[in-house]
Amino acid sequence: MVRFTIGLVFATAALASLGFAHAQPTDDSLRIYAVDIWHDPPQSWGPGRGVYLGKGLVLTAAHVVGSVARSKPSVRIAGMDLPAKAIKEGNVENVDLTLLSIDEQKLPIYLQMRRMPLCEKNPWPGEPVIVAIPEETARSRIISPLALPFSVPRKFSTLISDVAKSRNSGSGVFDAGNKCLLGIVSRKFFVRPNRGDAESEEKDIAKYFVPASTIRIFMPSEYRF
Repeated sequence: MVRFTIGLVFATAALASLGFAHAQPTDDSLRIYAVDIWHDPPQSWGPGRGVYLGKGLVLTAAHVVGSVARSKPSVRIAGMDLPAKAIKEGNVENVDLTLLSIDEQKLPIYLQMRRMPLCEKNPWPGEPVIVAIPEETARSRIISPLALPFSVPRKFSTLISDVAKSRNSGSGVFDAGNKCLLGIVSRKFFVRPNRGDAESEEKDIAKYFVPASTIRIFMPSEYRF
């Protein structure tokens, strides 16, 4: 019998194609909300990802930024690098979210007018979704947590299928129909065919995203819209 071991890693670099689903022409409209996040000095592994919500607010995964006081992040948006301040910081073990603020007045008018709403409905298994970064978008689907090994904590219940070694912490997961924000990519899960061989090839099976319902609670009331 083939034995599997389950692993968890944070997804932290650039988005690769999800392979089984192709982006649609209208999906690219979401790239305007996708941003890069850089530390000072810049991190060697490349930028983190985030989502521009509107009104100068940027949402990302907490582990992408780390401590804002230490990482001194900037947000690359519309070809500009704008310094970011922390509105609220979470942590990877509790709520893997950080809310940043940039100077909205420095953005082009077309971005000043933009708002990204949070989805109202909970995601359902099989639902098509879009993952967006500044360079591109890719399609995926919601999968049930019951599809994962029992060793995966059930608190990670909002998942998208993952058939490629894509790494995109902080990226937005969007409803493919309404184009609202379903969540923020936090981490991925993988299996190893050979438990006894730590060097055996990993097989990615799913990514967890922090859902809109958790984002809504995390957001300070004065910054909700």
